[in-house]
Amino acid sequence: MIQKIKRRCFLQSLVAGAAAFSLPVRLRAAMSRNNDSRPNIIFIMADDLGYENLGCYGANKIQTPNIDRIAGEGIRFTNCYSGSTICAPSRSVLMTGQHTGHTRVRGNMCTVGGTLGYKGNRQVRRACLTDEDITTGHVLQKAGYKTCLVGKWHLGAYDPKAGPMDRGFDEFYGWTINEAATEGYYPSKRFRNRQLYDVKENQSGQQGRYSTDICTDEAVDFVKNNKDKSFFLYLSYNNPHSPFLVPDEGPYKDKDWSGPCKIFAGMIHRLDQCIGRFMQTLKEQQIDEKTIVFFCSDNGPRSEPTQEQTQVAEFFDSNGPLRGYKRDLYEGGIRVPMMVRWPGKISAGITSDFPWYFADVLPTAAEFAGITPHDNIDGKSIVPVLLGKQKDLGDRFLYWECFENGFQQAVRWKNWKAVRLKKGEPLVLFDLSKDLSEEHDIASENHEIIAQIEEYLKTARTESLNWPL
Repeated sequence: MIQKIKRRCFLQSLVAGAAAFSLPVRLRAAMSRNNDSRPNIIFIMADDLGYENLGCYGANKIQTPNIDRIAGEGIRFTNCYSGSTICAPSRSVLMTGQHTGHTRVRGNMCTVGGTLGYKGNRQVRRACLTDEDITTGHVLQKAGYKTCLVGKWHLGAYDPKAGPMDRGFDEFYGWTINEAATEGYYPSKRFRNRQLYDVKENQSGQQGRYSTDICTDEAVDFVKNNKDKSFFLYLSYNNPHSPFLVPDEGPYKDKDWSGPCKIFAGMIHRLDQCIGRFMQTLKEQQIDEKTIVFFCSDNGPRSEPTQEQTQVAEFFDSNGPLRGYKRDLYEGGIRVPMMVRWPGKISAGITSDFPWYFADVLPTAAEFAGITPHDNIDGKSIVPVLLGKQKDLGDRFLYWECFENGFQQAVRWKNWKAVRLKKGEPLVLFDLSKDLSEEHDIASENHEIIAQIEEYLKTARTESLNWPL
C-alpha cells in the first residue's frame, strides 16, 4: 500500500526543496553544452485518437504530417499506455502519478458520493480531485514553473471550486463539465482563468469559431507571453472525440467515403494543422530547443460503441492489430500513440518499445524541473530512457482497473498481459511478444506467472469511497 502524505506538508517540503535543488546529474550533463536552464514542458493530448490514426503509426488513409514530424524529431513509443480506458480516470492518473488503483478519480461517473449533475437528460454522480490531491501542476508550480491548462479538464465534476486553478494551475483557458455552455466544438461560453466570457462567433447557435482553433490560439498566446519563463503547458484538445463535427473536411471532402468518415478524417486533419501552427510558434519565439514536447491520446478510439462510430473506427483501422476500443482493458483501449521531442537533447528518429504509462509523467516532469517528487505515487521517471541513458526501469507491474462494465482489472508485467473481465473470475493471460492481438489465452499453461500476478494484485489497489466494490 502506498504511503499516505498530507498535501500541506508536501507543499511545504517541496517549496524548501525547490529553493535549493540541484539538477540530476544525467539531466545536467544533457544541458551542459549550451548552458541551458530547465526545459519548458508541454504535454499535448488528443481525445479518443486511435493507436493507428496517425501516419507515423501506420495510418494509410489519414495524413498527419505535423504530428509525424514531432515523432521524427524525437522518440516514438510503441508500448506507451494511458492512465485508463476512459477520459476522466486517464487524466487523473496523469495529474496525480497514481494508477487507477490509487488515484482519486477512477471513472467518468461514480456510484457513491461525488457531486450530482446531468449528462444530457440523465442525472449522474461525478467525483473530482480534492484539496488533498497533489497534481503535476502543483509539483511544477512549486518548482517555479508557470503552469497553464488549455482545453479539457474533466477532473472537477460539478464542483465550481475544483477547477484547474484550484488544483495547481496558474492559468486556465477552456471548458468544464459544471458549465454546460462551455462544452462542445462550438461553445457559446468559455473560461478565461476563473471568468466566463461569451464566444461571440458562437452565439444563438451559430458555428463561427471551432474549439480546436480556440485552444491553439490560447496556447500560442500563452507561449508568447511566457517565453522568457520556465513554463508547463498542458494542451488538452477535444479532437477527434464525438460528435463528429468540423468546419470543413479538408483534403478529404471529395473522397468516396461515407460522410462520418470524411468528417472524422477532417477532425484529425484540423488537429494536425493546429499542432503544426503551435509547434511553429516555438521556433518563432526561439524557445524550440529549450522545450520538451509530449504528444499522446488519452485512451483508445471510438467514443461510444455506436454503429456509426464502430464503422468509422473499422474503416480507418484505428487500432491496427490491437484488440478492443475505448472502455476495454485490452490493448486497444489503453495502448496509445506517444512521442517525445526535445531538439539537441533527445535523439531524433528513435522508435522505442519501452513500456510506460501516464503515472510516469509526474515524476518525469519533476526530474526535468530538478526536484524529487513526493512518495505517494506509482509512477517512475523515464528521464533516463528519454535521454538514452537507460533502456528500462527494472521489473515492475503496470496496473489498471475500470468500472464501466462492472469491475475489471488489467496488469502488464514484462511481456505478459493479464485481464480480469469480472470480479471473482480467473485472469486471462497473453504473451504480447507473440500475441499482440490478445487472441490466445495461455493462463492454463503458465500457472507460475498467474500466481505471481495474483500475488501482486493483493496489494495493487486501495478501496475507493466513490467506487466501492
